[in-house]
Amino acid sequence: MTFKDQWRFVMQNIKKSKSRVFMTILATAMGVTFLIVLASVGFGLHDSIVKETLEDRAITKIQVAGLEDESGNGQGLTDKEIKEIEAMQGIKTVTRRIHLSQSPTFSLEDYTGYAQNTVVAHFPSELEAGLELAKGEFPEDENEIIVGHDFISGLTPENIDTEELYDEEGRLKEEYMYEESLLGKTITLTVLNSLEEEHQVQLEIVGMTQKPARDWMQDSTVFITEKVLREIEAFTGTPKGEVLTEEESSTQVQQEEVYDDVYAYADNLEAVEPVTEALKGKNYYIYSVADELKNINIMFTIAKAGLIFIGTIAIIIASIGIYNTMTMAVTERTPDIGIMKAMGAHPKVIKQIFLLESSYIGIIGAVIGTAVAYLISVLVNIGLPFIIETAFDEQLPEGLTFSSIPWSLILISVVICLSVTILSGLKPAKRATKIDILRALRRDI
Repeated sequence: MTFKDQWRFVMQNIKKSKSRVFMTILATAMGVTFLIVLASVGFGLHDSIVKETLEDRAITKIQVAGLEDESGNGQGLTDKEIKEIEAMQGIKTVTRRIHLSQSPTFSLEDYTGYAQNTVVAHFPSELEAGLELAKGEFPEDENEIIVGHDFISGLTPENIDTEELYDEEGRLKEEYMYEESLLGKTITLTVLNSLEEEHQVQLEIVGMTQKPARDWMQDSTVFITEKVLREIEAFTGTPKGEVLTEEESSTQVQQEEVYDDVYAYADNLEAVEPVTEALKGKNYYIYSVADELKNINIMFTIAKAGLIFIGTIAIIIASIGIYNTMTMAVTERTPDIGIMKAMGAHPKVIKQIFLLESSYIGIIGAVIGTAVAYLISVLVNIGLPFIIETAFDEQLPEGLTFSSIPWSLILISVVICLSVTILSGLKPAKRATKIDILRALRRDI
C-alpha cells in the first residue's frame, strides 16, 4: 500500500467525521496558542531586560576593581598593572581615570556650578574605547578641559536666593539657565586645602560629551588634565587634592598613585570570557556585563522552561480529544481494516495510517495555533502598554516588549504538539492492528 493510498484513506475518514475532527483540531490549536503566547511573555521580557542591560554599556567592557596581593589583601591598580593588562591577549585597550578627592567650585562669569566628578582620563585609550564628543574636540593644551553634557544645567547665577532659583518641582527656572555655548569659554576652578585657603585655576572648555543614552541619566563630569591635577596636589599637599585635617596629614603615608576607575575592553564578544578568566587567574577583581547577562539568561531560561511546561499541559488536555477521535475512527473503520487485512495489508501499514491521521491533526492544529499566537502577540504589544498607561497612569520604559515569538519557540511548540498528538494516536493505532479479520468482515455483513 503506497503512501498515496494511505493518505487517501485518511482523507476519506476525515471527510466522514468533519465536525469531530474540526473540534479536535480546534482544541489542539488552542493548546498551541496558549503555549506560545504564555512562553512569549518570558521571551519578550527577557529581550527587553537584556536590551536595557546593554544600553549605554559595552558588552566587551570589563571593570577591573583591584588586585589581590600575596597576603590576600586588596590593592589598587598602578601603571604597572595597567601595562600588564594591556599586554594580555584579547585586550583592545584599557581606560583609566583618577578622581579629584574634593568637589571644586566652577565659576563662569556670574554663574557657579559643581561637577558630578572631576577626573583625569587617559584620552588615547578613551578614544579607542569609543568615547565621543557631542561638540568640540579633545584637549591638546594642559589647561583645556571637557565637560559632561549636563554640566551646563548645573550652573546657577550668583547672589540670587535659592528659593527664587528653583520652581516647585525643584528644577532651575528657565530664566536663570545659562544659555550661551560653553565651548571656548574660560572657567575658573576653585579648590581648598586643609587650612580652607582657596586656589584658582583658569581653564578653557574645548569639548562636551554626548548625551547619556538613558533619559534619566545626567552627566556633569569635568575632565581635567594631569598637569592641573598636579597643580592642585601641590597646593593641598595631598594625593588627588584630598582635604585632610592636620592630624590626618601627619599620619598619612605616601603611597604610589593608584587609579580609581579601570576598564579593560576585549577585542570582541568572543574574547570577553577568555579575558575575564585570565584576569581572574591573575587575582584581579573584575566584573563585566557578560557576567550579568549570564545570570539573567539562567534566570529567564528557568522561567521560560516553566512557562513552556505549563503551556504543554494545555496540549496534553487537547490530546484527550485526539485519543477519542482516533478511537472512534478505528471503531468506525473496523470493516475497512478487516478488508485491508484480508487483502494482505501488513499491520505496520495499518498502524501508519492512523498515526498519519493523528499527525495531520497535530500539524494543522500547530499551524493554526501559531498564526493565532502571532496575532495575539502583536495585539498584546500594541494594546497592553496603552491599557497600563491609561488605567494606572504609569509611564512604561521605552521599547518594552511584552511578547516575543522567536523561531526557537515555534519549533519547540510544534515538536511538543506533534509528539503529544502522535502519542495520543499510538494506542488506537495499535488497537487497529489487532482487529480480528473474521469479526471485522462479519460485522460488515
